[in-house]
Amino acid sequence: MGKIILIVDDSRLSRMMISAIIKEYDTGWTILEAPSADDAVKQCEQHNVRAITLDMNMPGKSGLEIAPKLKELLPNTNIALLTANVQKSVKAEAESLGLSFISKPVTEEKILDYLKTVEESL
Repeated sequence: MGKIILIVDDSRLSRMMISAIIKEYDTGWTILEAPSADDAVKQCEQHNVRAITLDMNMPGKSGLEIAPKLKELLPNTNIALLTANVQKSVKAEAESLGLSFISKPVTEEKILDYLKTVEESL
């Protein structure tokens, strides 16, 4: 499998929306989903994921809490933090972790911009 993206979000609806946008844009992506931080780690241990959309607020560990572990497992993977929390401190923490930042609500334009950025780095 070449281009693999992991959608990490506790909301099934959000995962479905992001997945639909990606499928509409480019069917060359293999789409994996994880409803929690723990499931995201398992997916990253099993697959060579190239991109991750990571929800900020999830039960258990938040996106910012799990991002360092995901970066450790897959150091060359591009991770985008998805959140409605657009405070400067959250953006700064995401940036310090090397994450892209996508504000919610999720739109087709935001997801496609992210995918284009990822593809340029592949």
